[in-house]
Amino acid sequence: MTQITIALSKGRILEESLPLLAKLGLEPAGDIDRLLRVPTRDKNVSFLIIRPTDVPTYVEYGAADLGITGKDVLMEHGGESLYEPLDLDIARCRLSVAARVGHKPGNGARRLRVATKYPEITRRHFAAKGEQVEIIKLYGSMELAPLVGLSDVIVDLVATGKTLKANGMEETEVICQVSSRIVVNKAAMKMKHAAIQGLLDSIAKASGQ
Repeated sequence: MTQITIALSKGRILEESLPLLAKLGLEPAGDIDRLLRVPTRDKNVSFLIIRPTDVPTYVEYGAADLGITGKDVLMEHGGESLYEPLDLDIARCRLSVAARVGHKPGNGARRLRVATKYPEITRRHFAAKGEQVEIIKLYGSMELAPLVGLSDVIVDLVATGKTLKANGMEETEVICQVSSRIVVNKAAMKMKHAAIQGLLDSIAKASGQ
């Protein structure tokens, strides 16, 4: 039988994708909190549990046949080398620009400073509006940057907006809506077409598509 490896994103995406995969009999058969490579109840399918930002790379280079990650990650990575056949409509949120409440940045002589872990998306977004910005790349606690004067605004994922509100910030612009997608390695899609297409069809049916 054809062996298939699925790269799964740690965190919220993992929590929301596991029940969907379980409908197909793809339940973890190992300690998903400790193991990085986890067998499933189906001996022909295994999971890789990795950071969301690493999923496109693992799939692109064939370490995994397919993966599940957020649209934000794919936009930042550049998904031209991957197939993106399914929007699972889970782990929904939005990618937004946010600033301190009542603050109107961008009126000074210098460029707007934007703190984000999405430099490519941010650069493209502001360039499309004819704006050149100074991008400061951070990996966490994005809301802190405007509060201490490191940046004027941030570009980050927003789910409920509660964290922004708690830190005296508000969304000023929504860049795009985000949900989790399945991506497939192009070579694997050719070499393992029947197995992967069958799995995609089953996932689509289980997710109501």
